[in-house]
Amino acid sequence: MGLELGKVKIKRFADGEIYVQLQESVRGCDVFLVQPTCPPANENLMELLIMIDACRRASAKNITAVIPYFGYARADRKAFFISLGIITFAVYSW
Repeated sequence: MGLELGKVKIKRFADGEIYVQLQESVRGCDVFLVQPTCPPANENLMELLIMIDACRRASAKNITAVIPYFGYARADRKAFFISLGIITFAVYSW
């Protein structure tokens, strides 16, 4: 794509909560977040969700999550939905 990576500050509080701060403006931009859910899957998924929320609050035009490895896709069901308030994921297993 010929683009540089954006600057994001991610840190963890003492109680384990994740803090994400965008270091540059994404207002009106197309944002692509690349985040696998390899171990520790729960922490990586929460980082992704918090980054999506931070981009949405910063008025990004479009937000696309690229998940090269989705650890929860090995479910026995054909499809299931993960709903986290305003964000809903559809997961399909082949």
